Amino acid sequence: MSSQQQDPHLRRPALPRGWRRRLARLPLALYHVGLGPLLGKRLLLLHHTGRTSGLDRRVVLEVVAHEADRGTWILASGFGPEAAWYQDLRATPKTTIQVGNRHHAVTAYFLNSDEGAETMARHAAAHPRTARRLCAFMGFDVDGSTDSYRQAGRQIPFVRLEAAPHSYRTRHDESA
Repeated sequence: MSSQQQDPHLRRPALPRGWRRRLARLPLALYHVGLGPLLGKRLLLLHHTGRTSGLDRRVVLEVVAHEADRGTWILASGFGPEAAWYQDLRATPKTTIQVGNRHHAVTAYFLNSDEGAETMARHAAAHPRTARRLCAFMGFDVDGSTDSYRQAGRQIPFVRLEAAPHSYRTRHDESA
């Protein structure tokens, strides 16, 4: 099953409304006033182009995995493949992100279900509490086993953002 063939019985969480929406957008306000570095490396600001409007859009997302040596970040769409940012990246995969106070030109690549399964299994091994919360948020019943996380990962839309070679340098590169 590909990442686009979702279980039709799977209930995705509803988009936040009211005070929950304002709370969810608080990290965006922090980036807007230059306080993005306070959020650390677990969150990033994704710029994306509205697929219909063509307008610049922004969303703060949690990083599931980051490979500093390769300049990649993996994101999960907690609201499923219908999330606006996810659909916008499908339409325009070249974009920019901000992590802390650093900006990177990136290209989005969409993981297939097998890659999603392995990504979720690795994430669960490295961050068991965060993985359990992500799965619960998305309506997956996991028992803590690697296989249950793999099964959930097959249903989660994951995106790998790859930095353009010239826009990403590791700390090692900067000290050379």
